[in-house]
Amino acid sequence: MKAVILDKATLGNDISYSEIENLCDVKYYETTSKIEIKDRIYDSEIIISNKVLIGKEEMENAPNIKLICVAATGYNNIDISEARKRNIIVSNVKSYSTESVAQTVFGYIFTYFNSTIQINEDIKNGEWQNSPIFTMLKRPFVNISGKKLGVIGFGTIGKRVSEIGKALGMEVLISESVSENKSDFERYSFNYVLENSDVLTIHIPMSDKSKNLFTKNEFSKMKKSAIIINTARGGIINENDLFNALENNDIAFAATDVLKEEPPKNGNILFKAKNIFITPHIAWTSIESRKKLISGIAKNIELFQTGNFKEINLCELNI
Repeated sequence: MKAVILDKATLGNDISYSEIENLCDVKYYETTSKIEIKDRIYDSEIIISNKVLIGKEEMENAPNIKLICVAATGYNNIDISEARKRNIIVSNVKSYSTESVAQTVFGYIFTYFNSTIQINEDIKNGEWQNSPIFTMLKRPFVNISGKKLGVIGFGTIGKRVSEIGKALGMEVLISESVSENKSDFERYSFNYVLENSDVLTIHIPMSDKSKNLFTKNEFSKMKKSAIIINTARGGIINENDLFNALENNDIAFAATDVLKEEPPKNGNILFKAKNIFITPHIAWTSIESRKKLISGIAKNIELFQTGNFKEINLCELNI
């Protein structure tokens, strides 16, 4: 089968694609703009895309498409409804980046509570060298043990973050679902989690229900000493409201791996905010995660080719 990878640059050149190559005749493109999509997918049966948008127009111009493999867990870049109308299967890969994202979350937490960046800057500026004593007590260093960790989204990543938090002595507050899904786990109301968490971490997909879930109203309910972490999707937090919350000291700190526009070619208001740490959507990108992602894509392709459709990680219409 003919396959095309539209944005290989997002997956990296330091991993092998042999598992996919063993199943398909693959064409690679480092990046693909909207005007380039039509020609690149026209004769393809399998499209592999991380973030390239595949909507109605793109599907109309690619009559041979049978399978769209999302090289991610989130799939808001694919028009699932249109794909269903055309009997195109859309698959994703679940749980490949769980450890990587969880590690990133606690990297942010340690960075904040240990004042890591500020202390390093103090040393570079000569403050330790000029200290009259052997240590420095200028910056806060606060134990995370005993702190309340609010978890928004209790999927695979949310569960792993909760496990690690408990192992570190944190009290975990799992929020009720923002969707209608039920859980066997004890959950707290969304407002309770907002009001009581010292650290709030987001692990939900982008959907109509989660868009702008955090606005000035939600920030006003949080502790002024609280920090918020977003490794999910940028649009879940209203960026203007987050900027104002930080500037007005409504919350103490924010760390985000995602922005509403990526890359932020038009700039972003959060670049001017105080008390924020921003990384370029890399929480999922450990080399181990990306290798697991390629294996997951290959598995979905193999299942499709052998007719085992029920075992494919299918993308649902509503998330």
